[in-house]
Amino acid sequence: MIGEQIATSFIASAGFAILFNVPAKNILYCGVAGMISWMTYRFLLEGGVDPIAATLVASFVVSALSQIFARSFKTPVIVFLISGIVPLVPGGVAYDAMRNVVQHQYDVAVQLAFQAFMLSGSIAFGIMFSEVFNQVIRKLRAP
Repeated sequence: MIGEQIATSFIASAGFAILFNVPAKNILYCGVAGMISWMTYRFLLEGGVDPIAATLVASFVVSALSQIFARSFKTPVIVFLISGIVPLVPGGVAYDAMRNVVQHQYDVAVQLAFQAFMLSGSIAFGIMFSEVFNQVIRKLRAP
């Protein structure tokens, strides 16, 4: 089961890289970024961590990895970051929220919409924290 999820997250991330016209030499690394983000998320979930915290940490990890890849391959960070974040996007939760709205189950819809909002926010904060962390490290290294 976990092997299938790892393979699927790699394929999804690499597929989005293809859709976004990422240079062919970087598609493999985009897939690796997505795979690592999903592996981090699943590992934390299986360890009993809350999904929102797991998403925050996974987005931090993929953002840091994207910065490393960007420096290594002299490519913008966004190339690896967008593809790497794809497996973490709470599309299924948002879909379920909208489905419950259509079915007039507003109490469930509000809970699911709030969960999707919190997961999306944790992705944004993880990316932001990684960038801040990167800037601090760069300032400390500067003479």
